[in-house]
Amino acid sequence: MALLSEDEQRQVAEAIAHIEQRTDAELVAVLAARADDYAYVPLVWAGAMALLGPGLFNYCTGWLSANQLLLAQLVTFVGIALVCRIPRVTARLVPSSVRRWRAGNLARRQFFEQNLHTASGGTGILLFVCEAERYVEILVDYGISSRLSDETWKAMVDVFTQQMRNGQNLNGFLGCLRACDELLAYHLPATRGHSELSNRLVVLS
Repeated sequence: MALLSEDEQRQVAEAIAHIEQRTDAELVAVLAARADDYAYVPLVWAGAMALLGPGLFNYCTGWLSANQLLLAQLVTFVGIALVCRIPRVTARLVPSSVRRWRAGNLARRQFFEQNLHTASGGTGILLFVCEAERYVEILVDYGISSRLSDETWKAMVDVFTQQMRNGQNLNGFLGCLRACDELLAYHLPATRGHSELSNRLVVLS
């Protein structure tokens, strides 16, 4: 199930457009389904279990011939690889630190791919949300970071992340955008007559 429906995505886009009418900040929101498919995880676990499981069993019992051991390893590898490909299982096998690192890396790539680094006066700001990892991050360029500290954005991210965990996805987006609106309109009020970048929500499947 998608984190936001089409109608909810429209509401987010309208909130972004409202922000850019009141401020010089160039805000782009990116919603990613996942930071990585972690396709290597099932293979790593299957390979490790195929080597260790039958091998340890045969070491302790001595019941298997060479051909039987090879067959047991092959069956173990295929079986565990298939089980580990189930998304919920894969998610539990990937350390949270790895998941956060992958999501954070994608957020930084998106900052540049959405051309936020080209915004006049360093006023680019990215609201990045990764669905599978339940990861939220706000990245800002120098024109905004010189006015607002990192702690300001951290508080918003913490609230948004908790709302995602509670299934309040749209409220999380809109609440975060409203908070951004108030801060940016005060610290970076509109002086330009147009937006340089797209106001829409960017969805990465």
